[in-house]
Amino acid sequence: MSARVRRIGNSLGLVIPKDEAARQGLVEGDIVSLEVVKKTNLGDLFGAFKFSKTAQELKDEARKGWGE
Repeated sequence: MSARVRRIGNSLGLVIPKDEAARQGLVEGDIVSLEVVKKTNLGDLFGAFKFSKTAQELKDEARKGWGE
């Protein structure tokens, strides 16, 4: 299940959809265990890594031998 973090007062919280709560038999006051894994926006990664070759050099290398 995925959930979006939302502001609830001065805190952050997750909302469990009603159908998932019913499927799991959850009721208010239950304690649940969570595994938190932040999904990364790929747009945030652009420019974050440095390569030894330029993008053009990588493209040229990948295309070597095409059309021969």
